[in-house]
Amino acid sequence: MGCKSNDENSQKELVIRFSALLFTVCRRYARDYNDAKDILQDAFIEIFNSIHGYDPAKGGLENWMKQIVARTAIRRYRKMYMVRETYDKDVSYSNGYESNVIDKMELEDLIDLINTLPFKYKQIFNLYVFEEYSHSEIGKMLGLSESSSRSRLSRARKILIEKLSKLNPDFKLSNIKF
Repeated sequence: MGCKSNDENSQKELVIRFSALLFTVCRRYARDYNDAKDILQDAFIEIFNSIHGYDPAKGGLENWMKQIVARTAIRRYRKMYMVRETYDKDVSYSNGYESNVIDKMELEDLIDLINTLPFKYKQIFNLYVFEEYSHSEIGKMLGLSESSSRSRLSRARKILIEKLSKLNPDFKLSNIKF
């Protein structure tokens, strides 16, 4: 692979080919659009610095790069945003949501909704739901116990359910998971 030998044309081709996909991953973790752009840039630097260690026998390039993006976002969060996040204690909770609310939402609207979560909940939600890490893996990455990861995921889901119910006054609950 040309990227392993630091070939600029190969690196440029990789950036062009995967930027949109990896930017979507960045948006899941970022506070805003500009933060996502910074994460993507940092992630590509990490990708090119680590490409010599990529082993296709262990998995696809796309997944390997997504993992680097997620780890880059987490490191950035630890470095820049170690601020204690608060949440609304008056939120009422439900145990499900209506599927047609989600079905009617555009992807951008759903990402925007997820981005309204307090960062510590958004981070767990993204790692578990989109990146499919286990609670044990998440705990190791973030320095949390497995039960803390589970608790934060539960809290994230409850907050999202509450926000969805506010978006649709005719909101009816069902047993659909996300």
